[in-house]
Amino acid sequence: MTEPSLKLDRLPDRKPIKLTLALAPDLQADLQDYATLYARAYGDTLPIAALIPSMLAAFLASDAGFRKARKTL
Repeated sequence: MTEPSLKLDRLPDRKPIKLTLALAPDLQADLQDYATLYARAYGDTLPIAALIPSMLAAFLASDAGFRKARKTL
């Protein structure tokens, strides 16, 4: 079985972060699937809350419109 190629690299070891937010059921299911694929790719099972900060950082880093507009702040 070929391991999935994920945009998010393996996360470094770090202190856990407590995160509380409300998600639509379909988004929670998507995040759970991503966490399952992450575990398959890296052999490291992490809770969704541990993946979300890096996913958000990757999203913001890839948003050229955000980077351009942010320069005007």
